[in-house]
Amino acid sequence: MTKDDATMTLNDLYCRLNTASFTLTNEYTRLFHGRGNTYGGYRFLTVDSADKVLFAVLFEADDEEEAIISLLHDFYSAEGKWEALVVQQRYLPSSPSSVIAGALPYETFAIENTLKYRINFQNAQNIGFFPDMKRGREFVRDHAKGKKVLNLFSYTCSFSVVAMDAGAHSVVNVDMNKNVLTIGRENHRLNALDTKNVEFMPYNILKSWSRIRKSGPYDLIIIDPPSFQKGSFAATSDYEKIIRRLHEFAAQECIILSALNAPELKSDFIKTLFRENAAEFEYIERLENLESFPEIEEERSLKNLVFKKII
Repeated sequence: MTKDDATMTLNDLYCRLNTASFTLTNEYTRLFHGRGNTYGGYRFLTVDSADKVLFAVLFEADDEEEAIISLLHDFYSAEGKWEALVVQQRYLPSSPSSVIAGALPYETFAIENTLKYRINFQNAQNIGFFPDMKRGREFVRDHAKGKKVLNLFSYTCSFSVVAMDAGAHSVVNVDMNKNVLTIGRENHRLNALDTKNVEFMPYNILKSWSRIRKSGPYDLIIIDPPSFQKGSFAATSDYEKIIRRLHEFAAQECIILSALNAPELKSDFIKTLFRENAAEFEYIERLENLESFPEIEEERSLKNLVFKKII
């Protein structure tokens, strides 16, 4: 792409980063979010502060990439708040990350509401933590006490960490990737959480209903799938299969947090699926997204919808 449609200059970008850094703590913070198309020609760029690492992601190739990396290096050096500057080129095969300045700490964490999650900047497209889901985790924290929780598509189990820290009775985490579940176990240990009432199921959810039912019924169910994962899940065709099964393992007063991060699918996509396949669940609300993740079209942003079983 070119900068013909840009509403910001490189100097504007530097000033915005500088302003965002004024109130930094050690919590994971989005300093610049271009993905929501609110900054014209910089929609391919995000910049995060992850404790001791300044982390930038380039989602598209761009003529000014070298200049942007130079600007980030200047910002990193001037602020002196981080031990390393890492830039990921998401548009390239395998989404390589490079340490542009400094050295990565031996251990790196995402910190949110005093809880810690292990992250890795160099081995995968995703670092192990999704900061835009903070409001969803806070919802779980506020509703998990004493509850039996089912965490579908658990990834590295951040919802489980929050739930157990909030006093959940138990949590079942289901994800077909054993490696992320291993990180999930470590995330519980990092926060001194006992896992005797936490299960880690390395199963394909769509083929494992009987195993999932065994630990139910569940009072709080989290559905947070990828929009598309080749060979295992596509929101457009597979989300419905989960909602159709909810009656099998939902407790009498069950609450559902149903997440969707597909820009092309609107909130009504999920509402319609519930209305047609799980009418016993009433739509309650859509959780507000973080101000640090602005979106010019709200329906293209993260959708966290809450449903409650009608008694």
